[in-house]
Amino acid sequence: MKTIIQVNDLRKEFKSYSSRSGLKGAFRDLFTRNYKVLEAVKDISFQIQEGEMVGYIGENGAGKSTSIKMLTGILTPTRGSVLINGMNPHKEREKFVKTIGVVFGQRSQLWWDIAVQESFRLLKKVYNVPDEDYKEHMDHVIESLDIGDLLDKPVRKLSLGQRMRCELAAALLHKPSLLFLDEPTIGLDVLVKMKIRRFLKEMNEKYKTTILLTTHDLADIEALCERVIMLDEGRIIYDGSLQRLKSNWGEGKQVQFEFTRHVAEEELYNLSHHLQVEWTQGEREAVWIASVEDDEQVISQLISSIVSSYQIRDIHLKEASTEEIIRNIYEEGIKSHG
Repeated sequence: MKTIIQVNDLRKEFKSYSSRSGLKGAFRDLFTRNYKVLEAVKDISFQIQEGEMVGYIGENGAGKSTSIKMLTGILTPTRGSVLINGMNPHKEREKFVKTIGVVFGQRSQLWWDIAVQESFRLLKKVYNVPDEDYKEHMDHVIESLDIGDLLDKPVRKLSLGQRMRCELAAALLHKPSLLFLDEPTIGLDVLVKMKIRRFLKEMNEKYKTTILLTTHDLADIEALCERVIMLDEGRIIYDGSLQRLKSNWGEGKQVQFEFTRHVAEEELYNLSHHLQVEWTQGEREAVWIASVEDDEQVISQLISSIVSSYQIRDIHLKEASTEEIIRNIYEEGIKSHG
């Protein structure tokens, strides 16, 4: 399989200058400045293969944005190497940018005061896209993202959701092999998010577009990515499948029972004491939630015991969400690979 992104021991340091106090201090600052070195990214390494959709996650200040800027050629690394599509992003910038697409949720690549389709035409010339390729590809993109009615509108008159769909179309105008998405669904409503996720899946399947997705909305990760790379304080603390992350760090499962009548907590413990179940009262009086280890046999025994002893109105089985698992990892301060 073709390697699209190759990162080896990537590091980025910034100098933070401080001023001395008083007139003497100001005079001394003219000749020598006090500074300390801040390590934003600390020797990270990873590979991403063609067609992968990878979630790149971490808390604010974890080093996500800095590393993405190095991968896209905006920042030069202090140390280490980046190869994307066989190119060095900051040394071969002009050639490199023609092979990638970028969508930053807080920044626009569209011209603010002109119609969307005029922005598309300008980008078509920038990327030297042939007329035939442009028409065939963009007709499909415009239809999939449902932006046909927006093409004649100036970008400044679009809602956030409309603009983000147009930004995505612009980023894919030249059929890049790699797409960087930084918070692409921030502030969008559920229906627009679903439309964007469905479109990204389609592009990935049709063109084998490799996608690196940075987001705080973990529903995006669950909907699109099988693999996640998690950063904390500039280091990678997890790189692997989303499913393995859930298996390793998910704290069991919960089974919610809704009884047809009130049931005492003592009765439930007496019935399930051999299964090490933790019971908590639900929002309604007849609802109890059993927290139990993630073991099919244990869960089956629990459900069988309860159903054979009580009349049940409803049963709901749920596992810990990705959001809960990741929050637990950060709270516990785990600094090793899962």
